[in-house]
Amino acid sequence: MRWLVDGMNVIGSRPTGWWRDRPGAMRQLTSALEDFARASGEHVTVVFDGEPFELSSDAIEVRFASRRGADAADDDIAALARDDADGLTVVTSDSELARRVQAAGASSVGAGAFRRRLEG
Repeated sequence: MRWLVDGMNVIGSRPTGWWRDRPGAMRQLTSALEDFARASGEHVTVVFDGEPFELSSDAIEVRFASRRGADAADDDIAALARDDADGLTVVTSDSELARRVQAAGASSVGAGAFRRRLEG
C-alpha cells in the first residue's frame, strides 16, 4: 500500500495551536509519518501547502505544492492520484479532494482516522 497525505489537512484536523508554528507542525507530522513508514514498511508521501523550506526525510517523500494559492496541494495530490492510483490511499478530510482521487481510482481515508492510526 502507498499513502499520499494531505499534510496541512491532517495538521489542521486538531486545534493544537499549529498555526503559531506552521513549520514546527510540518516537522512533527513528518516525524510521525517517518515512524509510521518505518514500522509499516509502506511508502508514504506528504504534500504540504506553503513556502517550501528544508524538510527532508530518508524514510518518506516530502513535497511542497508546485504553486501557491487555493487548492494548490489538492491539485498536486489529485494529479499524483491520476498518474498512478494503483494501491494508493489518500489521507484527507477534504470531501472534494476525496471525490477527485476516488474518481481517479485511489482510495481515501479521513485525517482523523489516519491520525488515530499514527498514534496507535
